[in-house]
Amino acid sequence: MALKVLGISASPREGGNSDLLLREALAGAQDAGGQTEYLPLRGLSIAPCAECNACARTGLCRIQDDYQAAMAKMLEADRLIFATPVFFMAVSAQAKLLIDRCQCLWSRRYVLKQPLFPEPRDRRALVIAVGGSKSRKMFESVRLTMKYYLDAIACAYAANLFVNQVDGRGEIRKHAEVLGEARRLGRALLADSPAPIEPETVERFGLAGNPPR
Repeated sequence: MALKVLGISASPREGGNSDLLLREALAGAQDAGGQTEYLPLRGLSIAPCAECNACARTGLCRIQDDYQAAMAKMLEADRLIFATPVFFMAVSAQAKLLIDRCQCLWSRRYVLKQPLFPEPRDRRALVIAVGGSKSRKMFESVRLTMKYYLDAIACAYAANLFVNQVDGRGEIRKHAEVLGEARRLGRALLADSPAPIEPETVERFGLAGNPPR
């Protein structure tokens, strides 16, 4: 049976740079035999976490909106590709809303001590992040946020693709090598090999011709 690959786009703009790299990675996963689905968060209504702590008692989020359907897709997937632009050195607001609502899954695992799945599953994720700044430091927050988010949803952190100094809409199309890396990482996500202990990280810095800081 084909592995289910969910691509989550946290970009507020369709055809943005992280969005385009996500589509390339999904194409690579499809090349490798995966059954792919593209999920743009910009079309969803997801409220912020209310910190009501209801999930600490039930393992469920009491807020009813589009998060429930997105969560079901996340849990169903065998592979996850999460793509976000970098705003103020962190993931986008769309990404953070989804991630914060996963508090219910964290509570289920670590407060109620309930596994998310009846049997252990091989679930892996690729993270794509693109920012316009010259700084490499913008990805430090992304790494930590994604590490704990993926742990909450019981998904191994397999790989990163980080790109800086790319800002204009669709500008990433000028960088065929980076598009190729996204497709390669998408294919590699479906490899029949043990999940890595530490994520493979591909960094493409200084594409605008200026050295990164």
